[in-house]
Amino acid sequence: MVSSSRTKTMAAAAAIMAGSTSAFTFVPKQNTISKTQLQMGLFDGVKEAFSAPALERSQIDSERETPIDRWMGWSVTSESEEMKKMGGKTPADFIDSMDESNYVSVELAKPMGIIFEENDEEYGGIFVQSLKKGGNADTNGVLKDGDQLVAVGPIKVAAMPFDDALGAIVDSEGDLTKLVMFRGTAKQFYGPTGTSQEWLDEFVSKGGVEVTQPSS
Repeated sequence: MVSSSRTKTMAAAAAIMAGSTSAFTFVPKQNTISKTQLQMGLFDGVKEAFSAPALERSQIDSERETPIDRWMGWSVTSESEEMKKMGGKTPADFIDSMDESNYVSVELAKPMGIIFEENDEEYGGIFVQSLKKGGNADTNGVLKDGDQLVAVGPIKVAAMPFDDALGAIVDSEGDLTKLVMFRGTAKQFYGPTGTSQEWLDEFVSKGGVEVTQPSS
């Protein structure tokens, strides 16, 4: 049993995107500016605008550092280290989505007895809404309400629409299907302190984590 998908707005978004190019008017320049002057003015202006004192103290995750970060002189540190500096301890609701210890995986036969629900539109993806009592997932004893579905076998389903993510389970072959879950909220996984796509791609490509054994 699964919950029905929420009403999608993809068609409207596609229509907006399709008409976006006609929404801009390009006006010929009246003054001539040298190429060198334009480049220097552009990049110096950008750097000055983004090098305000508050941003100079910004901290970014080392795995997300880009050439522009180095050019701007932004410092690099892990999110967990930065949060520890704030009040001397990590906030209680922080869960590191790039720490494999915060993931679990199971191999289940179908029907699994899992009721999935879609995250809020700003995040995408699906999570375990509840487990059917006596079903395969419930009997297995590993999954919990709120677990975020990250991968189905070798397929990354994080951020997928409800039907696509669920379809990966339906289409999976074999007696058992491996599900990889993040044990945390959608905000902790998809939000500002969430995982980077590079880390997640590598994580899924290697199969996620080993199958989690039920606690005794």
